[in-house]
Amino acid sequence: MDFKPLEAWVKKEIGIDLTAYKSNQLHRRIQSLMTRVGVSTIDEYIKLLKSDLGQREKFIDYLTINVTEFFRNPEIFNEFKDVIKSDFQYNTPLKIWSAACSIGAEPYTLAMILDEISPGVNHKILATDLDNTILNKAKKGQYNSLEIKTVPQQLLKKYFANDGGVYNIDNKLKKNITFKKHDLILDNYENNFDIIVCRNVVIYFNQDVKDKIYEKFSKSLKKGGILFVGATESIYNYKAFNFEKVSTFIYRKL
Repeated sequence: MDFKPLEAWVKKEIGIDLTAYKSNQLHRRIQSLMTRVGVSTIDEYIKLLKSDLGQREKFIDYLTINVTEFFRNPEIFNEFKDVIKSDFQYNTPLKIWSAACSIGAEPYTLAMILDEISPGVNHKILATDLDNTILNKAKKGQYNSLEIKTVPQQLLKKYFANDGGVYNIDNKLKKNITFKKHDLILDNYENNFDIIVCRNVVIYFNQDVKDKIYEKFSKSLKKGGILFVGATESIYNYKAFNFEKVSTFIYRKL
């Protein structure tokens, strides 16, 4: 099956560069989605995406991998917490970017950690994702019992209000987080971040695209800034991006 016409259409009309993704993985996902919606050719699928906005949203949701949870890999988050304590002043507001934030579990996790370390300090967290649907969910800060199952009990009681099984995140955390649509591949990056957290997304990209993203992350960080990546995303060529290795998944800009 020739996916090139779909790749060209998606880049032009939706603004997502499918050629950045690992092709075998991506094509399997697209074929699976086409089977679900009952189309057998790429031309038919493009026609469906043109005419049905609902199917277009499903396509974007399906492409952007939204597997996430609060405090994902807690032992790694403990390392991250220790690095924050050792590298940054407690009473100084930090500028943080949670890239590919999905439903908001990660930026809210960061907000809880920072509030525990430095209560009352208004750290600024930019939380971005490609998918408007999940960004809208993230902004609401409402989660069901399954979604909050990994939040430690003491933090659940402190930062969430249980309203009949719907858990609402505390407004004092929400006010320090700005949610914004952003494409890691195609869009410009902001600068002067103290911390960038990007976990479990670049694994889906090919190596050239990964390297470009890491290079841009490095430029976006202040000197001494921290990049925190996912549990399967060690950067083997980290020196090429002016990083030193703090731990397996945490890097500091030199």
